[in-house]
Amino acid sequence: MDNISPDAQPHASQPESTVTAFDRAMMQRCIELAKRALGRTAPNPLVGSVIVQDGKIVGEGFHPGAGNPHAEVFALRDAGDRALGATIYVNLEPCNHYGRTPPCSEALVAAGVAKVVVGMVDPNPLVAGGGIERLKQAGIEVVVGVEEDACKQLNEAFIHRILYKQPFGILKYAMTLDGKIATTTGHSAWISSLEARNEVHSLRSACDAVIVGGNTVLLDNPHLTSHQKDARNPLRVVMSRSLNLPSEAHLWETDEASTLVLTEPGSSPDFQQMLAKKGVEVVELNPLTPKKAMAYLYDRGLLSVLWECGGTLAASAIAEGAVQKILAFIAPKIVGGKAAPSPVGDLGFATMTEALTLERVVWRTVGSDCVVEGYLRQ
Repeated sequence: MDNISPDAQPHASQPESTVTAFDRAMMQRCIELAKRALGRTAPNPLVGSVIVQDGKIVGEGFHPGAGNPHAEVFALRDAGDRALGATIYVNLEPCNHYGRTPPCSEALVAAGVAKVVVGMVDPNPLVAGGGIERLKQAGIEVVVGVEEDACKQLNEAFIHRILYKQPFGILKYAMTLDGKIATTTGHSAWISSLEARNEVHSLRSACDAVIVGGNTVLLDNPHLTSHQKDARNPLRVVMSRSLNLPSEAHLWETDEASTLVLTEPGSSPDFQQMLAKKGVEVVELNPLTPKKAMAYLYDRGLLSVLWECGGTLAASAIAEGAVQKILAFIAPKIVGGKAAPSPVGDLGFATMTEALTLERVVWRTVGSDCVVEGYLRQ
């Protein structure tokens, strides 16, 4: 993310001329390793590490999840004695504090590595340059800022959580070429192509939670799972003030994935009891708003939240700062209809100059669909 405060990155990146193609390739390998734990590390970041001796990889590792050793430790174990005098690559600055695990900087010093190549400085105030300083004090050469943009992209949710004290919100929707997410009758299956739906399933497995409103449960009866064998499923979250929900729904089947219903105090005690018997967790928030929901999910340690809701809830989530990234799948279809719903409800804008303009926009195709990916200004 581009909006990291200067205080969060006290060490300047290495001049591009001193960074080799091999350095960049090894950092990309760190990113590949880190992605093996997508959706499993919250509230920790995604980190991969590679150890190189005489131009050859002698050790690799990645952080599998909170409470487990960090990537550098796994790489050191893999390398063994070959770590002595070696170069270690890691996409995020090694920690220098005691948390659930000992500091990685001390493990690197003890292993006798000669050089550490860091993708980006850790924005966490508990680290924030401390690991780099400890390595330098031990006489280890440190290079910072290799493939920095890619490293920030990998951990955009972690960075956002650290800087803003809330999970990273992604609003995803599929719409027709004329901007509809359903027909006038509410029918919406399927707007996007199979390839696009497969991408969404992978996105779900990489997120910690997926949120919908009560109307989505009523109209679509979604599963909100990854639909992939052996892939993890996110926590499925339903926001409903009145609990005007069906007694039978795929989301109430919790053998495959957990479901959390967020509602307001005193809402339909009998229905709450029924959900509890099905293994659905119910939490009352006062008031029930996207901002309040994100604060609650932050306290639960979540990193990334995928909003797959209808237009009304999407507009509230945007207005309250619960969404940072937009992922829009546009299908080459036209359904028409004045009453057909659109992906974002009323934001109260009267003029086009008030429109929210996405930044860092990327256009691409998936199957027959066009995908627009961009960020709301913070």
